[in-house]
Amino acid sequence: MDSREAFIALNLIEGVGPVRARSLIEHFGGAPEILRASKHELLRVRNIGEDIAEKISGWENSIDLVGELKRIADFGCHVLISSDEQYPASLREIYDPPLVLYIKGQLTAKDKNAVAMVGSRMTTHYGIETARKLAYQLAYTGVTVVSGGARGIDTAAHQGALSGKGRTIAVLGTGINLIWPPENVELFERIASNGAVITQFPFNRPADKQSFPIRNRIVAGMTLGTVVVEANLTSGALITANFATEYGRQVFAVPGRIDSPRSKGCHDLIKKGAKLCEGIEDILSEFEYLFPSSNKPPSPGETGVLPAIELSENEKLVYDLLSHEGMAIDEVIRKSGLPSSAVSVALFSLEMKRLLKQLPGKIFLRNR
Repeated sequence: MDSREAFIALNLIEGVGPVRARSLIEHFGGAPEILRASKHELLRVRNIGEDIAEKISGWENSIDLVGELKRIADFGCHVLISSDEQYPASLREIYDPPLVLYIKGQLTAKDKNAVAMVGSRMTTHYGIETARKLAYQLAYTGVTVVSGGARGIDTAAHQGALSGKGRTIAVLGTGINLIWPPENVELFERIASNGAVITQFPFNRPADKQSFPIRNRIVAGMTLGTVVVEANLTSGALITANFATEYGRQVFAVPGRIDSPRSKGCHDLIKKGAKLCEGIEDILSEFEYLFPSSNKPPSPGETGVLPAIELSENEKLVYDLLSHEGMAIDEVIRKSGLPSSAVSVALFSLEMKRLLKQLPGKIFLRNR
């Protein structure tokens, strides 16, 4: 048995969890060694009582590891453990990182520059449109959008990121084979093709009151910051925001109507110190170190930056029209021959990529 299989087995044993597993690994040196230990040896480990020691020492009689490995292969997903290069580095830093991550799709190096976007399931048109817009713009500028795949704001965030032709990750509170809500089957397939659907839970694990907070800590833990778009005072999105604060990550909150109960949670976060978010400029300004100052690859000594900026066809066309002298947006539209909406999107993206700056009167000029 290799380490990956051993970690999958440990993850199947009820009551072990990341914190106890860490104590066990410190004592025995590795996951396979834990599963080979006797009950007497297990009882010597801190935080391991009779019940857990019995479950671990008798694991072959209580869990179906062979069946789980077959389900993984048949479903077409794979499993990451903490030592894998693709395992999110920021997630390793939290107090209780998942023992395993079931992955449908792929995690990549680009996902180190990820932002969480969360909110209520019961939402308003304003909340849905705001989440889609912010996620679209973040994805378009190269930031991975992470959310929980639920109805409402989560779904809107994933949809917006996909529309922006960027990467998005859905973190589930169930086994990876259980799609909830059921209407998101097609959306999850698109997410897996343009990012990843992930969970720490084994196959066929249903959702319950404990699984969603467990899921939320992953959303907060694998991202640089969390944006709460719309949430009431009892929303689970506030749990994600609290985890982000605990992990030392930035929290952003989108304001809403002062008489809307569905924005009370956001307003409360702002009162407690979350950054008010009116647009992605408020988000990206906190992470300027992510973006190189030019379209050149970062030097070997640089860390925490995106790779060389890629420009779309429209962005290249618009950028080539600009100079250091400045040009009004109407003139850019006329000279480019593009629709005004396409020019606006290209200018916005170029500005976010620090390739141009905007002067009063919608005058644009190159930033370098």
